[in-house]
Amino acid sequence: MNENKKVWSLNFGGKEVTIETGRMAKQADGSVLVSSEGTQVLVTVCSARQMKDGQDFFPLLVEYTEKFYAAGKFLGGFRKREGRPTDPETLNARLIDRPLRPLFPNGYMFETVVSCTVMSYGKGGDPEVLASLGASAALTISDIPFAGPIGTCKVGRIGGEFVLNPSIEQWEESDMEITVAASKDAILMVEGEAEIAPEKDVLEAIWFAHDNIRDYVSLMEKVREEVGKTKREFISAAANETMVEKITADYAGEARAAVTIVDKLERQHAVKAVETKVKAAMADNPGAFGLSEGDSFGREAYKGVDELLYNMMRGDILNEEKRIGGRKLNEVRDIETETSVLNTPHGSSLFTRGETQVIAAVTIGGGAGEQMNDRIVGISYDKFYLHYNFPPYSVGEARGVRGVGRRELGHGNLAERGVKAVMPTDFPYTTRVVCEVLESNGSSSMGSVCSASMALMDAGVPLKAPVAGIAMGLITEGDRYKILTDILGDEDHLGDMDFKVAGTAEGVTAIQMDIKITGLTREIVEKAMAQAREGRLHILEEMAKTISSERGEFKEGVPRIETTKIPTDKIGALIGPGGKNIKQTQEDYGVTMEVEEDGTVKVLGTDTQALKDCVSFIQLQINGPAVGTVYDAKVVTLKEYGAFVDIVPGVSGLVHVSEISEDRVNDVAEYLAEGDTVKVKVIEVDRMGRLKLSIKAVEPIPKK
Repeated sequence: MNENKKVWSLNFGGKEVTIETGRMAKQADGSVLVSSEGTQVLVTVCSARQMKDGQDFFPLLVEYTEKFYAAGKFLGGFRKREGRPTDPETLNARLIDRPLRPLFPNGYMFETVVSCTVMSYGKGGDPEVLASLGASAALTISDIPFAGPIGTCKVGRIGGEFVLNPSIEQWEESDMEITVAASKDAILMVEGEAEIAPEKDVLEAIWFAHDNIRDYVSLMEKVREEVGKTKREFISAAANETMVEKITADYAGEARAAVTIVDKLERQHAVKAVETKVKAAMADNPGAFGLSEGDSFGREAYKGVDELLYNMMRGDILNEEKRIGGRKLNEVRDIETETSVLNTPHGSSLFTRGETQVIAAVTIGGGAGEQMNDRIVGISYDKFYLHYNFPPYSVGEARGVRGVGRRELGHGNLAERGVKAVMPTDFPYTTRVVCEVLESNGSSSMGSVCSASMALMDAGVPLKAPVAGIAMGLITEGDRYKILTDILGDEDHLGDMDFKVAGTAEGVTAIQMDIKITGLTREIVEKAMAQAREGRLHILEEMAKTISSERGEFKEGVPRIETTKIPTDKIGALIGPGGKNIKQTQEDYGVTMEVEEDGTVKVLGTDTQALKDCVSFIQLQINGPAVGTVYDAKVVTLKEYGAFVDIVPGVSGLVHVSEISEDRVNDVAEYLAEGDTVKVKVIEVDRMGRLKLSIKAVEPIPKK
């Protein structure tokens, strides 16, 4: 019996959640096993006690890993071992990371790793939520400085009622999915999607989440009292006050001149010039800046000038409502839009808002383009997905592309959620959108929502409504605050909130909020949401000047789909032995065919008539010819009593001599030849399924 093991329980939204300490991974700085409804997640946290030389940012890494043994499953790929994180694992790691990051002390630069491992999976317990709860718990009981505890939950809405942490089956019925992280007093992070929900509904979901989270935070406070370690002491790596005062006194004028430059790159060059001057002054007289000979003057100059600009720009906004470029607090930058900018893609658009520019390209096709997701919760297929790319040239950086990073996955996922809700439910095509960021200075993810919406309409996809997105910012000081519409990159850096909202004119489709301070009041969130709606409606109006609904039809070269249904017991007959029949049909009509388990047959191709002919052929093959129907038939064999003809390969019938011409036919060869194409009418299908056909019922043939 392990005497150190302790277990706490909580009824969290109708499900029991247990937190266990003292049994597993005891050499970690903090370790908990979080369980609910058969799901168990081990969360550990370790933080280095030595800081790397030159470290100028907080190196926090959150890992979230789903072990397939947790669900008693093998991996679906060639290698039967978990490898690099999947996109959903990476996205959830970001969700855990974002609310934790601002709760570490300013200047804490020690490498810190939070590792969440799903070791058991039961369908009732959400491992993603349990991992987030565990991360807060492990940090709270550890000796690592952390201004927690916090709690996390997901909110769904089923039949108009909010549900906390729904099971995987319940999510199918939900019209909303909102993830919230919060402390006892304030919201820290929001991320989610909705099926065009009014702002007030989304806010109600957030408050519902927060009310439940408070119960978890109370439990964590009790756990900390019982088993929490004393927090370790550390020396902050934040800019020293002597240096900041000296730089402010000597370089405020030059910094002010740099801040007034509207062009982003020119402003950055001007700021770098100030940093260079400060670095030289530090080298000449380190003591005046509170430094010594061994310090890195380049790094210290960057920190000091950054602090000066941070204070200056925040002061401008709070005291004078003055932004870079002279914009009003609720003003959106100039917008330019174009569609059909690329020749071959099925749809494209270029969206420019100030110095942020995104080009979107749409590809439309069949099931072969579906994205498969193999996870412990099961295999799923996405018929719509969006990929987001942020190449270094978009911010003027001279470096190569090194794969897709966490940030790109997160931004792409947010844009995908923003657009997904307006995709037509009965659209038979697989649709891929790729958003390439060409320039970036403030919310390229929301620019991607706008560009994707326009590109989809350009491709002829019948969206429920156009969708746009906007990024909001916040500057606070005590009880004072200012909310900013359409923030620049610099305003994101100096601000206390990054709040992105995507939606239609009617409501919200996606939301993401990150707070850099220790929390946010409900009043601020409500005002930010209302101001975001105003900005979104303005952007939608600008987009509508270029395109406001889908094209009447697809562009030339875009594959079309014709759909038909056959009985499930006839699927084998359609496919044929070894796929012989379906391959031949695809070859004959120049199409691609997809057969689903329920008997739905999709025929893809670019020739509309060939698609219709192929569907007719399938129905003829499966259901047989209908009496009274006229077909084009090919003469296969001549007999003295008539001619055998093929309506389609494999479906033959007899045209009796009496059904060829109005004349008396003594020799069939005088009227027909093998290989002739003639129109025939089905006059009878006998009980053996044999066809009796007539040529003269359509148009009698004269003697040759």
